[in-house]
This record gives sequence, structure tokens and C-alpha cells, in this order.
Amino acid sequence: MASDMPASGYTDINHQHWTLRRLPPWARPFGRLARWDRPIGIWLLLFPCWWSLALGEPPRTLSQATNLAGWMALFALGALAMRGAGCTWNDIVDRKIDAQVERTRGRPLPSGEIKVTQALSWFGIQLAVGAAVLFKLDKFAGGVALCSLLLVAIYPTMKRLTSWPQVVLGLAFNWGALVGYAAVTGTLSWATVALYVGGVAWTMVYDTIYAMQDQRDDAIVGVRSTARRFAGAPRRWLAFFAVAALLFWTAAGLLAHLKLPYFAVLLAIALHFGWQLATLKPDNQADCLTKFKANAQVGWLLLLAIVATPLVAAIH
Repeated sequence: MASDMPASGYTDINHQHWTLRRLPPWARPFGRLARWDRPIGIWLLLFPCWWSLALGEPPRTLSQATNLAGWMALFALGALAMRGAGCTWNDIVDRKIDAQVERTRGRPLPSGEIKVTQALSWFGIQLAVGAAVLFKLDKFAGGVALCSLLLVAIYPTMKRLTSWPQVVLGLAFNWGALVGYAAVTGTLSWATVALYVGGVAWTMVYDTIYAMQDQRDDAIVGVRSTARRFAGAPRRWLAFFAVAALLFWTAAGLLAHLKLPYFAVLLAIALHFGWQLATLKPDNQADCLTKFKANAQVGWLLLLAIVATPLVAAIH
């Protein structure tokens, strides 16, 4: 088997991450295929689920808080499995392109560490775990969850067909904003739809920043992205989607009848977006990766905003 060391040049693989160091050498490529060394993607997939769970199951009492914690743990397992499956599928489809991009040529498939058949088996195992979580949901919530599979399947091909693949990623990555609420309430609401659309706009911000790392190589190999599409005025476009996210999240709070603490935390999110855009260096790969990872703070802040109203009410 090939060495577990990265290819020369810039890479976003963290070979020192504990999830890789604790695995036996034969298993490390599979951990990297699932991106266990980069957990930020798990958080970005998980936060919309947790937001809508908290919206549908406000923790006003100890019993409600315990029930919410149980749902959050279940969705965390699902996010871990499905994010890994999605990354595995993406790498299978993109293995030839990844071999031509500096940041990704050290990944397990383009570097030859594992075979496509092994990757497909790993993909199936992770899907099975995701399916086990799915069976814990009722028919309505399970049906809502299944509707996202088409988006997950087509996303890897979008970068060849459109300059807006981040839109498809946003639609898929934020689907949990619908599933979580459906799981605890058995229905959907306009507040969750607004939460979902705001999440899609948020994804346009963080994944455009992420794609900025590959602009040079993407131009050479013909991969399309919003990073390339917005290259002439990146801050203007990013500001547009940041404002859109804030507006839809504001609408979600109004529709859900959330109180002042929610909107106060939204102001903190607005300041965070402002910091990202003011200090972003689009041509600096390391800075783009740092800003991308910083969006986990946005996810935590919005979760805090949603639970703030019932917690304040419970205290009083």
C-alpha cells in the first residue's frame, strides 16, 4: 500500500489528526476518504439538523432538554455517516480531476492508496449506518430525508455542468433543517423553510471561500465553481449571500415567534460575516481554509440563538 504521507505541495489533509493516528495503518486511507481528519464538514452538515430540532423541541423543561439531547445525538451519528458517504462518493466520481489538483492529488484514490472497489465498499458501509438512523424516524420525516438523496448523488457532476455547484451543495447540506423539525413535530413549517433557505445562502458563503483554494488548478482542468464565477468581485457576491442568510434567518425567527435574544445573537453572526469578508484573502489558500473553518462558529451561534428564547423563559 502506498505511503500515508501527503503529496508534495499544498494539501488540506491533516495526517496528525487523532482520528488517523489512532487507526491502524491499513484503515487510515478510509478515514481520510470519509474526511475524519477534517471534521468541519460534519459540523456544517449537522448544524442545520440541530437548529431545526431545537426549533421543534424547545428545551423549556428538563424532560424536553433530555429529549432534544437524544435527538441531537442520533442526528450527529447520521451526519457522521452521511458526510463520510458523500465525501467517498465525491472522491470516486472526481478521482481523475483530483489527480490534477494540487490540494487533492494526495487523496487515497488519486494517489493509488486504495482501489475504487474498496472505496465503493466503504461507501456502502457508511450508507448502511445512515439507513439505520433513517429507520429511527417516522414515515414523514424519513420521506423528507430520502428526498435529499438525489441532490447528494448529482452534486459531484455539477462542477462540470455549471458555475453554480455550490447551490446544489447548499440544497443538500442544509436539508437537515427540514428533517430535524419533521422528526420531532411530524410536520414542516414556514419557519423551517426560511431556516433552510438561509442555510443555503450561508453555504454559498463558506463553500465559495473553500473553493477559492483551487481557483488556479480548477481553471486548468476545467472545473467550475462560484469561486471562479465571482472572481471579479468576490466580496460583493459573498456579502450578497451573507445578507440573504441573515434576512432569511430573521424571517425564521419572526415566523417561529422567537424573542429578542434570538435577534441579538443574529447581530453577532452579522459581525462574524463582516469579519470574514473584511479580512478574507482570496488568493491565500491557508487564509481561505481558516475562514471556511471559522463558519463552525456561525453554526454554534445560530444554535445558541434558537435555544436562547426558551432558556431565558425557563430561567424566569
